[in-house]
Amino acid sequence: MRGGSPASGEKGHRRRKPVGRLLRRRRPRQGRRQARPRTPVQHPPPHSSHIHQRVFIFGKNKSQGDATMKNLLGGKGANLAEMSRIGLSVPPGLTITTDTCAEFHTNGRQLPAGCWEEILAGLRSVEEEMGCRLGDAAAPLLLSVRSGAAVSMPGMMDTVLNLGLNDACAAGLAARSGDERFAYDAYRWRFLDMYGDVVMGIPHHLFEEQLERLKAEQRVSEDTALTAADLRTLVARYKEVYKQLGQVFPEDPYEQLRLAIYAVFDSWRSERADVYRAVNGITGLTGTAVNVQAMAFGNMGPTSGTGVCFTRNPSTGERKLYGEYLINAQGEDVVAGIRTPEPIETLERSLPGAFKELLDNCALLEKHYKDMQDIEFTVQEGKLYMLQCRGGKRTGTAAVRIAVELVDEGLVDEDEAVLMVEPGHLDQLLHPQFANEAAYKSDVLGTGLPASPGAAVGQAVFSAEDAEAWRSSGLPVVLVRRETSPEDVKGMYSAEGVLCQLGGMTSHAAVVARGWGKPCITGCADLQVDEHSKVARINGHEIRQGDWISLNGSTGEIVRGKQPLAPPELAGDLGRFMSWVDKRRRLGVLTNADTPEDAAEARKFGAEGIGLCRTEHMFFASEERIATVRRMIVAQTREARLKALADLLPFQRADFEGILRAMAGLPVTIRLLDPPLHEFLPDGEMTEVCEALARDAGVTVDEVYGTIEKLQEVNPMLGFRGCRLGITYPEITEMQVRAMFEAAVRAGRLRAGAGAGKAMQGRQVGAWCACMRRAASHRPTSCQQPRIPNPFCCAQVMSESGGVRVPYRVGTMIEVPRAALQAGAIAKTAEFFSFGTNDLTQMTFGYSRDDIGKFLPVYLEKGILPYDPFQVLDQEGVGELIRFAVERGRAARPDLKIGICGEQGGEPRTVAFLHEVGLDYVSCSPFRVPIARLAAGQAAVRSQRAAAAAKK
Repeated sequence: MRGGSPASGEKGHRRRKPVGRLLRRRRPRQGRRQARPRTPVQHPPPHSSHIHQRVFIFGKNKSQGDATMKNLLGGKGANLAEMSRIGLSVPPGLTITTDTCAEFHTNGRQLPAGCWEEILAGLRSVEEEMGCRLGDAAAPLLLSVRSGAAVSMPGMMDTVLNLGLNDACAAGLAARSGDERFAYDAYRWRFLDMYGDVVMGIPHHLFEEQLERLKAEQRVSEDTALTAADLRTLVARYKEVYKQLGQVFPEDPYEQLRLAIYAVFDSWRSERADVYRAVNGITGLTGTAVNVQAMAFGNMGPTSGTGVCFTRNPSTGERKLYGEYLINAQGEDVVAGIRTPEPIETLERSLPGAFKELLDNCALLEKHYKDMQDIEFTVQEGKLYMLQCRGGKRTGTAAVRIAVELVDEGLVDEDEAVLMVEPGHLDQLLHPQFANEAAYKSDVLGTGLPASPGAAVGQAVFSAEDAEAWRSSGLPVVLVRRETSPEDVKGMYSAEGVLCQLGGMTSHAAVVARGWGKPCITGCADLQVDEHSKVARINGHEIRQGDWISLNGSTGEIVRGKQPLAPPELAGDLGRFMSWVDKRRRLGVLTNADTPEDAAEARKFGAEGIGLCRTEHMFFASEERIATVRRMIVAQTREARLKALADLLPFQRADFEGILRAMAGLPVTIRLLDPPLHEFLPDGEMTEVCEALARDAGVTVDEVYGTIEKLQEVNPMLGFRGCRLGITYPEITEMQVRAMFEAAVRAGRLRAGAGAGKAMQGRQVGAWCACMRRAASHRPTSCQQPRIPNPFCCAQVMSESGGVRVPYRVGTMIEVPRAALQAGAIAKTAEFFSFGTNDLTQMTFGYSRDDIGKFLPVYLEKGILPYDPFQVLDQEGVGELIRFAVERGRAARPDLKIGICGEQGGEPRTVAFLHEVGLDYVSCSPFRVPIARLAAGQAAVRSQRAAAAAKK
């Protein structure tokens, strides 16, 4: 075959993509749900000294790479090199770089010139160390071919085991091992099946059907009951499956290797890998590395086995070995959930020598890497081999506990601990738990393995496609599967939780769910899942599609019905950890809150004040309030409007007072009335609406109709709103100012005379700048400046209070591009800026938040936008406007306070950017306050480290 032998090389050969793989990659994407942005991963530049080397070898007492080369060798390759370097027992192998993957795709799925020869040279090194040769029937070398990107993506890309087997090599392996059954077991399922599925695009179920048919013929129920002769028969039947689909199994091991490398590179661009990267905010990677490694056999009898373990519990963070293993098995058996494995502790009884060596290696690796490690190992006839180590995926609870305990153990300092916890980990800690676990005990249907903690409540669905479709319709779902595969990744992300009949604590479902903070239960022996009929049976009960079920991922309980949830509580090591964060961050973290309840909630999460209080939301709190607002809108005279505003004042004052009391002296930034007035009018048929408003306001229907006509706008986003309302109707602003100062005085008295700090915003000052373009020679009038229209109101209220002083600032929101460009002029009057990045993003891009959903999924899929700009700040465009405004504003007023109160204010990448630009604070929703605090602390640590490195 062309390219199949060592001498034939790579040039000129183009393999036709199998139909099955094309179908998997091109499956249309349905209703993409906007993923919550995750913490970005920082990637170092490629090592310039290795820029032309595409293949790196590792093995006993030799290693061309090390742990610092993850960007080039991928996480798996770099760690294999590092484990070899520090003397652990690692089967020899070679790593093909991530840059080669990028070249492969750029070159039309061809390896770059000279790469195949480098691979063969590395392979000779492996053969020398193992004393075997690829394709040598007398001493066959078998290989694993695995993916490995710079960032861990468990189960998202492809693996092939036992590569190198053919009829002659299988016979040779049988003779060399003295175990014919072992050799043909490795050949039939662990190679022919896996290779057909991964490389040739042949569905796994076709091989599974042949296996089940043979078991039925031999009247056995377990694979292990099949004899060596049976397995030889199965090998022949598996090859027939290839032929039936027009495929030819490659007997040449070198051709097997080349096509397997192609398949792993192809898997980098698979749909499941694309989805995983999008969900986890993984960007900037060039591709996956390929690790070609000599096989270690865990399926050579009772003294062999394979397993996965973590040096600490990835769910709780407990300092105790955590994992699972299987005797007489290979690694994919554990992670694929095909068999339910044994707890790692029992390995001490089965293989005590290997267990002790494993404990020693785990301690060494954790001390070396200074972090919890995820380890894959194989025991071959009593000898331990370390196949992989990487930083372990963990829950939010575990992440915080591990960081704190590593500081206590002296392995890391507080700065390093702050960087170890991802903002997404804190997000997990804010998930709700069950309100009362004791109350649902009579509804427990059964239990499984508690693979990922937390509470999940939803309607049962039995396919990834249904999970995604139901979730896009706003329905919470629990994905119920016999076992999950990487193809289920979109459904898993859409689900509230995952329930699997098979699998263990380290299976695919468990690892992915823990990484996303989703509750998961696996390995439930009493559960029987019929995915075709969309029904599950457990202990005499049926769960059908659409039935409500609840999962307790912390205990493994499967509960009937929709159980009530309770809000989260932050406890344990988190307080201590966050104190380290707060000592390091420079950015203040405030909250967006419109009610006393929101304010109190935000304070529990560490908010240092309110960065945005929207006064208009208060008007919808009761029918009496909204009716009064409508009377004010349709009032035909200033006197009638003042009367309605006087009736509104007590409501506003009470709301402000409640918020100020909840913040107990912390600063509160209040935005004056913002939306167009027509948004306060009722929906309905025009005649009925006008009659009702006329009746309530004591005016005529014609007068109401005329008012509504005046309020109608073609583009309300750019219409009569914000400061334009205050300029046109100053009495509205005066009422709101009086209400907030009276509230501040009352709150101050309740705090034993202490003043309640407060800031006020005159909204959309950029609008007057836009008007200035028509009359550039004129100066703006005083009422156009961001100031209180009637300063006497403030002084009068404080005088009436008997001497209570209320410190305050008057500032503006920067929400239109021209406001940012005129920041220097605005700062001469404004005492602070608050960037409203929601509207600033709309006006900079020309996107409507209400309509962007029609094309955003296409933009994201095609790479036109890297992310939703309404969730992650556009640093190149909107960010440059912010940077410019900060520079111009502070040039005019050095003590200018500057913050952000848009939706992006709690997003980690945005927070890091705003730290670098020099803002004073960010403001976000209450539940994102801890995330923003952590992101700000991490930005400060990284900034300090960068500055220190620059000095060196």
